[in-house]
Amino acid sequence: MPHSSVITACSKRGYGGKNRTRYRIGGLGWGSVLGAFGTSWVVRYLVLGSGRQGLALAYDLGVHGEAQRIGLLDADAACLRRGVSRLRALLPDVDVVGWPRRLAGADAARFMRGYDCVASAMPYRFNVGLAKAAVRAKVSFCDLGGNTELVEEALRLDRAARRAGITIVPDCGLAPGLSNVLASIAFDETPGARDIHVRCGGLPLDPDGRPLGYALVFSIAGLTNEYRGEAVILRDGKVRRMEAFTECEPFAGPARLGKLEAFFTSGGTSTAPQTMRGKLRTYEYKTVRYAGHFERMRAVIDLGLLSLTPLAVNGKSVVPRDVFHAAAGPRWQDDDVRDLVVLRVECRNARGRGVRYSLYIEYDDETGFRAMEQGTGYPAAVIAHDLARGKLKPGARTPERCGFGADHVRALRRRGLKIRRTKL
Repeated sequence: MPHSSVITACSKRGYGGKNRTRYRIGGLGWGSVLGAFGTSWVVRYLVLGSGRQGLALAYDLGVHGEAQRIGLLDADAACLRRGVSRLRALLPDVDVVGWPRRLAGADAARFMRGYDCVASAMPYRFNVGLAKAAVRAKVSFCDLGGNTELVEEALRLDRAARRAGITIVPDCGLAPGLSNVLASIAFDETPGARDIHVRCGGLPLDPDGRPLGYALVFSIAGLTNEYRGEAVILRDGKVRRMEAFTECEPFAGPARLGKLEAFFTSGGTSTAPQTMRGKLRTYEYKTVRYAGHFERMRAVIDLGLLSLTPLAVNGKSVVPRDVFHAAAGPRWQDDDVRDLVVLRVECRNARGRGVRYSLYIEYDDETGFRAMEQGTGYPAAVIAHDLARGKLKPGARTPERCGFGADHVRALRRRGLKIRRTKL
């Protein structure tokens, strides 16, 4: 069982303003008692996945999420051991525990019970099943998203989540995630808002000598999926599907980065075009890279090297994309890369007036977290903290539909995310 045989009490303010003191005895589950128990309270989080983004998420919960215990779960025992050891060094005052196991079915719901929030940093294919388990366990849940179809499936749990009295928020990472939140805030702040343009990218601080001026800041499979899917956008008020890796344009980022470019990739908007349909003329997302990446990578695509259609090679069936992963992955992989993240969200009305939110992150020398880890894990942790405190209305919704505002931006800034707001 994931829980030690101790008695814990905590007072928390849930949705609707009620104070609850929750008592838990070992593996026997929770009982809720209305009332106050002092002025402080403690929170217990379960983080699924001990990879890069999962550790950054868990770390932030330990620093800013009022965590008493952080449970870390991963089927990769070696990765889990490294993650638990690192978190314990970074968070000496938090009880960090780990379990090398895979969650599935009824076992997942049993394991989740007793926590105030479950946050998934697992590959996106697991998230719908985990969200369903969270409903059965009656524990609020968030994830890092990554696949719009699966996010839409999770949203269909809205009625079940409301009945269970919990909140499910998929797509809580960087883009989609933080980008959608800032877009919704900018929309609310712009009278007569008409067009929203989002640009975001994770890059090596020093591109010199790197193939295509790039280094992997997440999995190569996720990268090539973004490069060969469809970008869902809002154009002329209509939801449209555009071929990924098209419509390249210059992007003016921080001057020290030199020339940059941006182009369509899949998944960056998630549900935002549907959310904004009928409210905006334009909602577009493009990925930022160093200048020259598009032209060279476009050639790779045009040669069929990212195709998923098997080919017969010397009597064997070979998938070109698998070969590309095997060949390019090790050359793009650099465990010591010092990276950066740039994010810009602009909302304008017909007169060109509006609001811009911009964010620039670099590798953190103090914690060792990469820029992409911070930019993905910390925004998810802010939402997980809100869920643990019962601040969000029960149901299932994506971040841009949660009604976040200035308080949310202040919470992000407390994490060291230097979000800048500019009037246009």
